[in-house]
Amino acid sequence: MAQISYSDDRLELLLFDLGGAQRFGINVLKVKEIISCPPLTLLPQSHPAIKGIAHLRGSPVTVIELAQAIGRGHVQPQEQCQGSIIITELNRSMQGLLVHQVDRITYCEWKDVLPPPVGTGIGSYITGVTRVDGALIQILDVEKIIGEVIKSEVSSDEVMLGEGALALLHGRRVMVVDDSIVARHQTANTLEPLGMKCVMMRDGREALQALKSLAREEKLVDMVVSDIEMPEMDGYTLAREIRANPELKHLYILLHTSLNGAINTEKAHKAGANNVLTKFVTIELAQAVAQAMGA
Repeated sequence: MAQISYSDDRLELLLFDLGGAQRFGINVLKVKEIISCPPLTLLPQSHPAIKGIAHLRGSPVTVIELAQAIGRGHVQPQEQCQGSIIITELNRSMQGLLVHQVDRITYCEWKDVLPPPVGTGIGSYITGVTRVDGALIQILDVEKIIGEVIKSEVSSDEVMLGEGALALLHGRRVMVVDDSIVARHQTANTLEPLGMKCVMMRDGREALQALKSLAREEKLVDMVVSDIEMPEMDGYTLAREIRANPELKHLYILLHTSLNGAINTEKAHKAGANNVLTKFVTIELAQAVAQAMGA
């Protein structure tokens, strides 16, 4: 069993492969531990990518084979699962990701993480690409994969706010910054039925440029809801850039992240965020945004 340690000031990637030459990566902050694949309890009539249930110190963990989920690499027979399981902890739950072989942990600068090239056939499950020792590393959109396999899509129907809170939100404009189209869709589905108008951005660099342009046009949004992990410019850097700009520094910043843990909260406040919230509980997001509008 491998325990994961963290660096406080850089993006660390866990590298692995799915039985082919291509190497993939995920943020170390999403990884709780790595274990060898144990015997799994099968789940009849489940998603084809779900290999079964692993029991981790008495707790059941759903195991998803990444090769099957994204259609890349070597898919293993159901009865012959081998390799390593990456135990992830994000969006308030744990899942196991079955991979062929874990390589190592490395690091890179956020500016060196780029969006997937258009028209290369890399696919919609890649949130960014970078290079390590000259080799292309594809960074997986783990939230999207888990959401599709486990059907964790949320609905705005459960949002219940009082008339006072709804009045605070009606007609307000919020910039939603996230490289995951699933997350942008979830956020808009939560806030737009409450009367808010969402301006969508794919990463921090695009958001910062748009904010500066809106400020010049005197059409600035009321607040920013941003992911932390994004190519080209992450949420921490975006928050720092906003606070350093005289025209933008008053904006309320909510960092909305799949990453759990006190370390992310501390880094978010240090970067200048007003609040940080773990994805994705619909009512908590609505309440946090209402609190921001009343501040």
